[in-house]
Amino acid sequence: MATKPLSGADTSSSDSGSAIARAFVEARSKARALPDYPGQIPGGMDTAYAIQDEAIGLWDDQIAGWKIGRIPDAWLERLGAPRLAGPIFRRAVWTAVEGEIMDFPVFEGGFAAVEAEFILKLAQDAPADRTDWTAGEAADLVETLIVGVEPAGSPLATINVLGPPVVASDFGNNAGLILGHEVPDWRERLMDLTCETFIEGESVGKGGAATIPGGPLEALAFLLNLNARRGRPLKAGDLISTGAATGIHDIVAGQSSRVVFNGVGEILCRAVPAKAA
Repeated sequence: MATKPLSGADTSSSDSGSAIARAFVEARSKARALPDYPGQIPGGMDTAYAIQDEAIGLWDDQIAGWKIGRIPDAWLERLGAPRLAGPIFRRAVWTAVEGEIMDFPVFEGGFAAVEAEFILKLAQDAPADRTDWTAGEAADLVETLIVGVEPAGSPLATINVLGPPVVASDFGNNAGLILGHEVPDWRERLMDLTCETFIEGESVGKGGAATIPGGPLEALAFLLNLNARRGRPLKAGDLISTGAATGIHDIVAGQSSRVVFNGVGEILCRAVPAKAA
């Protein structure tokens, strides 16, 4: 699908953006860490999404959904956006089996983390030109709610330190999605759902749907509006990972994590070294 720059996007450094996209795609494909950001750090989200679009075009896989991440308070005034987004690709979506450990790849020398997630699966396409969604209206597009784990990951170890535009430029710091159980009666239960993340048996974070600012449906409304402006409207079947419910928890190859979704189930996963495609 053709995409369009957001209003005010800086397209003057398109050659540089293309080089950055190529560098990230090559590093991900070869499972190789990057020592530094491969170019000029994007100054805003429009430029970051332009780089992301370039990288999506280079990546040999279909988009299965999108991850949403919160932008820290210190960046809000400068960037003018509460959240950021990145693609989740089909070959990096895995389904957990209760009681079994799901291995997921991490970039050795890069960044890796696990995040407890509430994932919304869409029942229908969003109108391509609509950019005024509210949380209540967004709910009408949802088929079901699934609990899951997002393995966050990038070849760049300092991706989060360098700020949200850098995060967005490299697929939103996403390295896949692990799906757990669907949540029955989720509409009535949503904001009461809680979870806890463990790494190597130690609790590293507690939270729930209410931990996500405005809740998962507010996150979905943000993404609907953003992606319509980007020329990438959401589609039926898309999996929307709505934000880190217990925090972002660093992990390295060889470590295991258990994420417990109270009253729903748990996901067991283990970080393993990524291999070249």
